[in-house]
Amino acid sequence: MEPAISVEHLQVIRGGRTVVADVSFTVPSGTLVGLLGPSGCGKTTLMRSLVGTQVVAGGLVELFGQPAGSPNLRSQVGYVTQAPSVYSDLTVSENLRYFATVLGVQRSAVDRVIDEVGLGEHTDTVVGRLSGGEQARVSLATALLGSPRLLVLDEPTVGLDPLLRRDLWALFAGLAGTGTTLMVSSHVMDEAERCQRLLLMRDGRILADDSPESLLARTGSTDFDTAFISLVADPST
Repeated sequence: MEPAISVEHLQVIRGGRTVVADVSFTVPSGTLVGLLGPSGCGKTTLMRSLVGTQVVAGGLVELFGQPAGSPNLRSQVGYVTQAPSVYSDLTVSENLRYFATVLGVQRSAVDRVIDEVGLGEHTDTVVGRLSGGEQARVSLATALLGSPRLLVLDEPTVGLDPLLRRDLWALFAGLAGTGTTLMVSSHVMDEAERCQRLLLMRDGRILADDSPESLLARTGSTDFDTAFISLVADPST
């Protein structure tokens, strides 16, 4: 089966500095991948490369066998940025009805995604009056409207309380179970255990590409913070 994501020797240079350096990996369809690493390590740049909004200096990036950014992929890829990408002067439902029209999906999808992200009590609230975490959930809801084959989520749980983080990760796992591929970035290492596969990133490079269980086993660690530190100290681990 053709992989959902195929990256070969990707290099990105910004401001004369190499931000992503010779990164290669593939992701099968229906996989929940965690892209973890400290702030500034290149996670967002890598994600922008996947969705075709980043100029790359070299390498190959394909989604479902097509070059990243191809017009045919627009309805198949959902992307949620760190900053909420919705209209602050519209209500939650108005935002979602607008994006549903843009995407050409049925209005029934609006109710579905509102329920999925737990925004039922804020349906008629103007987005600008919501908390940062609630606004992030509105952005996530817009990405879910078209039932994309691939979801690229940049720090989607930042600023959320533990219960909501748990619920969103359960949603992510459920989506992966139905065949959706997800790449979820985070700088919070304890979210690693919620993923099927981990890409640990530092200074523009992938330090590890493994399952959570295998990563702990091969570093002899009991937690992911310690595993990450071990890999930084000895990348050959």
